[in-house]
Parts: sequence; C-alpha cells; structure tokens
Amino acid sequence: MRRITYVTALMLASALLATAPVRAEIRIIQSPGGEVGPFLDLFEKVRESGERVVIDGPCLSACTLVLSIVPGERICVTKRAVFGFHAARSVDRRGRFYAEPEASEAVLQAYPGPVRDWISRRGGLSSRLLLLKGRDLAAIYPRCR
Repeated sequence: MRRITYVTALMLASALLATAPVRAEIRIIQSPGGEVGPFLDLFEKVRESGERVVIDGPCLSACTLVLSIVPGERICVTKRAVFGFHAARSVDRRGRFYAEPEASEAVLQAYPGPVRDWISRRGGLSSRLLLLKGRDLAAIYPRCR
C-alpha cells in the first residue's frame, strides 16, 4: 500500500503513479485542490493503472474530479473522507476570480448520477463550498475494507 498526500506534491505523485505496480492502492489523505489540468492527468493515470482509490480525508475542489475519471467501483471512503464541491472559476491577470458557468455545467455533468443529484439537492454548484461527507457520502460510495 502506498500513501500519497496531494497537498503540494501533486507532480511527485504523478511521477510515482507512472511506476506503480498494478492493483496498488492510492490513498488521498488531504487535497485542497488546485489547477484542473494536473488533476485530470493524474487521475487519468490512476484510471489506467487499475489501482483502487481510498479517500481518507479532504478531497476538495479539483480533487473531486477523481469521481468523474476513476470508475466508481474502484473508489472507497473512510470515516474521514470529505468531498468539497464548488463552481468552476478562473483567475484573470490581476489575480481576480471570475465564474466559469459553462465549465461548471460540464464538470457537474461528468460526476456520477448520485453525486450530481446530491449537489443539485443542495442548490447546485456555486461559489459556496458544498461538503459531501458522513452518511450522505456512505450512501454513494462504499466504506473501505
């Protein structure tokens, strides 16, 4: 079993995944998110590797893309798992955030149905962070064994 923290070591993790043995386990302990591109690349490699993904802490923002890319049957959650969702946004040259409604809709549609439904029941993706955890999360993804 490998333990990887996705805080500032995203690129290191990507390199490690390239040499990972098949059927190893990826454990997300803490990820505040970040730019979408590196997460898409990383989770594509995880999907191709056949590895199981254990969510064992906060998986926020771009980290939640794991739900869209890795097959659901290869994802499990612990009691510490938390997914944090918000609308897509970009930063302009002056460092100001602005909404990306089309990207938000594309991301929402890429999530599995039960996750989309949970987000929709809470008003949809917005600048507010929606936290999926506890019983709500356990109703969608199995607990890790």
